[in-house]
Amino acid sequence: MIGKKRGNPSGSLDRMAWRRFRRNPLSVASLVVIGLFIVVAILGYLITPDHTPYCNQQYLELATLKPGSKATFLCLDETPSTDTKQSILRILAKGKPLPYTAIPISDYRWADGLLYATPVAGEPLVVESSRVADIKSRTFILGTDGYGRDVLSMLMIGSRISLSVGFIAILIALLVGITLGALAAYHGGWVDNLIMWLINVVWSIPTVLLVIAITFALGKGFWQIFVAVGLTMWVDIARVVRGEVLSLKEKEYVEATRALGFSTFRTIFRHILPGTIGAVVVVAASNFASAILLEAGLSFLGIGIQPPMPSWGMMVKENYGYILLDSAYLALLPGLAIMLIVLAFMLLAGGLRDALDIKRG
Repeated sequence: MIGKKRGNPSGSLDRMAWRRFRRNPLSVASLVVIGLFIVVAILGYLITPDHTPYCNQQYLELATLKPGSKATFLCLDETPSTDTKQSILRILAKGKPLPYTAIPISDYRWADGLLYATPVAGEPLVVESSRVADIKSRTFILGTDGYGRDVLSMLMIGSRISLSVGFIAILIALLVGITLGALAAYHGGWVDNLIMWLINVVWSIPTVLLVIAITFALGKGFWQIFVAVGLTMWVDIARVVRGEVLSLKEKEYVEATRALGFSTFRTIFRHILPGTIGAVVVVAASNFASAILLEAGLSFLGIGIQPPMPSWGMMVKENYGYILLDSAYLALLPGLAIMLIVLAFMLLAGGLRDALDIKRG
């Protein structure tokens, strides 16, 4: 009886909920958009035009090129031949430095085994053929920024940063929120009062100010931003879980677990919390969007992700001065990326809420 009751709690994820979700075109579209961002984030350096670490290959001579611009590069072997092979996983995670020196050129010609090249900036070059690794042309699909970096590559790796921050921050928030919310509702009494007091204190502090304070305490950096954002996202989850557990702990199958002498841990995590999955998923999807916005805001303020690691918020900060010039797209593109992923998660949260609402049938 316990297993049967626990297997299909009110508001849980089931086939009917999935069917209702699929009938909502906005929800399906949001899921597709999120899936595309996830694929780009996972593949990362394997599909970016710039495979170097953090997509930080700079060509100051090619700063603020328009989208679709082409450039020719003279690739010179400047180092002795060594084994530069790297595993796919390492390249996937950290990228791969260029095995040559790339110089943007405007013109070149061969004569008597020598290459005469005209750089985009600087004095003409005369290079022996043995030093020339390659001469290739490259198209900057979304142009370059003020440092001559490929904008498309930075946007693609920036998606990895934003999704990573959102994912890990939500994991931290789920761990803290579910634990505290379940304990408060199940035990009641002074335990409930103490946890609710903590929730109200954290709730009363503006989220941005709390994140900034935690960031200053932990320091600037990639992993610190995970913890800072995660420690501000748990309050919503704890309140939702507490409300759900308060209603579920009076059910007959929960009373049966107590009568059978099951431990508190088993009763909460095996027989009560599965009934809160639907509500928690909706809140988590919404908080995922908030986590991405918080990371972008902190990076814009200079206390989030630090250079040279690309971040959408940092890209907006570096390029917002171009909004008044003819290169406004440098700030608008990362802003558009933030808007799309946040909108997708908000639509996903709304679609999940409607699908899991049993009153809709």
